[in-house]
Amino acid sequence: MRCFIAIDVAPEVLAGILRVQGALRATAARADVRWAGREQLHLTIKFLGAVPDERVPDVSTALGTVTAAAAPIELAAGGVGGFPSVKSPRVLWVGITAGAPVLAELARAVDGAMTRLGFAPEVRSFRGHLTLGRVRSPRGGAALAKALGAAGAPVFGAWSVSEVVLYESRLRPTGAVYVPISHHALGG
Repeated sequence: MRCFIAIDVAPEVLAGILRVQGALRATAARADVRWAGREQLHLTIKFLGAVPDERVPDVSTALGTVTAAAAPIELAAGGVGGFPSVKSPRVLWVGITAGAPVLAELARAVDGAMTRLGFAPEVRSFRGHLTLGRVRSPRGGAALAKALGAAGAPVFGAWSVSEVVLYESRLRPTGAVYVPISHHALGG
């Protein structure tokens, strides 16, 4: 099964993100973007890829060990942008404006635990973000870049993170469906 490790976003923060995403979609209606749905908006800490069913308990146990040693985190989300740039984005994102260093520390600990289980280590520095959408082609790119610039730096709010979730990603013709496998409390 395809798995990843993530943090869920508080409903009130998610509501603000969805409002801005809707405005971007309307302003850049011709842009060729696969927009993330409500259920797909989360903070991915580590993408594992294909995990054999018999290895899932090991992943869950290792994740539980990491989260038991980590304190709850206060995060805030704000701003929108694009990777690698706003003028030529491939990924549209919402940033983490508070708690990013602690979140990155947790991501490093999770990555270390998963690397010890045989998963590939991350080669890039962790940049906490929520993916709003993925740009499929340059069509409508100028309007999209303009919409991102016009959005400014919206503030979506803060939330307390008390758990990390191991998810299964089930691929469907209509998009991925995320199913929680296990929940792991921060601080035990």
